[in-house]
Amino acid sequence: FFTNSLFMALSFAYFAKALSGSYMKSTITQLERRFDIPSYLIGVIDGSFEIGNLLVIAFVSYFGAKLHRPKMIALGCVLMSIGTFIIALPHFIIGRYEFETSVRWVVNSTLNPSPCPVSSPADVTQGCEGESNLSMWIYVLLGNVLRGIGETPVQPLGISYIDDFATEENAALYVGCVQTISVVGPVFGYLLGSLCAKIYVDIGFVSMESITITPADARWVGAWWLGYLIAGVITLLSAIPFWFLPRSLPRCPERCTPEQTSFIKDSPLLKDKYPAENKSSFIEMAKDFVPTLRTLLGHPIYLIYLCVTIIQLNSLIGMVTYKPKYIEQHFRQSASKANFLMGVINIPAVALGMFSGGLLMKRMKLNIMGAAKFAFGTSLIGYILSLFFFAMSCENAKVAGVTVSYNSLSHAGCNSDCFCSASDWDPICGDNGITYVSPCLAGCTSSTGSGKNTVFSNCSCVGVAGNFTASTGQCPHTDDCDRMFPYFLALSVITSFIISLGGTPGYMILIRCIKPQLKSLALGFHALATRTLAGIPAPIYFGAIIDTTCLKWGQKRCGGIGACRIYNTTAYRIAYLGLTLSLRTISFIICVPGFILLSRQLKKEERNGAHRPLANGGAELEVLRKEEFMISNSDQLQPTSDNSTDRETQL
Repeated sequence: FFTNSLFMALSFAYFAKALSGSYMKSTITQLERRFDIPSYLIGVIDGSFEIGNLLVIAFVSYFGAKLHRPKMIALGCVLMSIGTFIIALPHFIIGRYEFETSVRWVVNSTLNPSPCPVSSPADVTQGCEGESNLSMWIYVLLGNVLRGIGETPVQPLGISYIDDFATEENAALYVGCVQTISVVGPVFGYLLGSLCAKIYVDIGFVSMESITITPADARWVGAWWLGYLIAGVITLLSAIPFWFLPRSLPRCPERCTPEQTSFIKDSPLLKDKYPAENKSSFIEMAKDFVPTLRTLLGHPIYLIYLCVTIIQLNSLIGMVTYKPKYIEQHFRQSASKANFLMGVINIPAVALGMFSGGLLMKRMKLNIMGAAKFAFGTSLIGYILSLFFFAMSCENAKVAGVTVSYNSLSHAGCNSDCFCSASDWDPICGDNGITYVSPCLAGCTSSTGSGKNTVFSNCSCVGVAGNFTASTGQCPHTDDCDRMFPYFLALSVITSFIISLGGTPGYMILIRCIKPQLKSLALGFHALATRTLAGIPAPIYFGAIIDTTCLKWGQKRCGGIGACRIYNTTAYRIAYLGLTLSLRTISFIICVPGFILLSRQLKKEERNGAHRPLANGGAELEVLRKEEFMISNSDQLQPTSDNSTDRETQL
């Protein structure tokens, strides 16, 4: 009963932490727009989870096993829940979201102000003293750090707790099921992100009829806070069962059947199977730590494996973090659709690939060299297929004054009579298929209708005659881009599946290339290194490089650069895909000496293995010769009738 309860509770906790983690990834563009921050700051926020994890991982790893593990896990879940609620807190502190627009919702009135002011507009900094969202993203950062701290005890203490009180076969089954369930979490996380991105950020507080933008607009912000409240409640519920679990599972009484006893390691039938380890003082362990770590890092195959996985994870984490944003910006899809596709298509492909990779490794009975070749081969095939992403391009949106000059449109000076703000982003689509940054910059002098149905007329920049009209929002993307998007999705699923095939065999290399006594330290140091050198920096520098491709930055009310409104899609594609594939290229180059060293080590072990039986056989032969000599001596001293019996006894 207790084992099953623990399994269910741990599965729920894994699901909750995976859901909230993937939901954070899905809200990247929403947070950028809501807090008017660039992508590199979003990378800092995303990496803060790993920072929180690293702050307490040593404490949890050392003291966690000595304390009440279920309560430690429960406390971790509570901290994760509090951190998730803190992330949502800024929404309830700052005022309503106000986006740049010249369109107003006018009730019972057909008179709209002219989009083309004939005098200088009022100072935009008026009233900015009350602007409080300049640093509200700090709360998101701190909440994510707290999430990282709370997540730390869930995996090591939960897995070790199961492993201590279940047989090896059942423990492996439980751990496998828990890991599988944790893959389901990201699917629901991205689906939750898709649902919340469709809902306007201030839903329930403003009239939706007055909102003049759609989810496809670069200014749209979904109800990002709602998903964090839902994830926080789910995480809080996952803590409840752990408060009622015992410090150690009860032993099975003597009347239990062997089948019942087989589920618990500490049962009487298995009391000698797991002898107690020799206790050593903390000082002795500390003295052994540095030489052991030096031995581990002196292992060339482990060191190369560590470098390869760090570089590969930099590529993977950076790519996954900004993939929804890439789909939004490059193929001009809404954040809701991008998150939906990640949850329904990409994540299941990765999960299926990891499962299939482990199954293939078992069926093919791969040794360490076979696993290395398999992982390298799948990664190389995925790399080659990823090169085709460069060909799947969409042209830059035609935006007057940004991607298309007014001179090329033969409309130079068409808006010279208007006092327009160059910092506004209030796009409209002209009859000529060109997007204009604002109605003012399009030279429009009048408008009719209200809200999303506003139509601007007499737009001198749209047509030479000056009687052309424009509608709210950017012009739709070309048909070529629509036709290219399904091919992008198909290739994305195939590459994700193929690369994931090598995940399990690749991890087995780490386990098998190290001596058993160094295995725990090797796994721990690998986790520490990948979190520090991949989990934290990758989102930051990926975001910083993506920022360099921005064509039009939003402006904060009190001055300063806000979130990017439109990117150079060609530069974005080259920067995003180029950085991802460049890191993989470096990892492949490092793999070459790794294969050479691994091959040499295996040959050396084969030679030693061949010599060892010969040496053992020689020793056994020498023993038999000595016995034969003793028997022959005894034959001379004993009667003949006893010789045969004694000889049989000796042999």
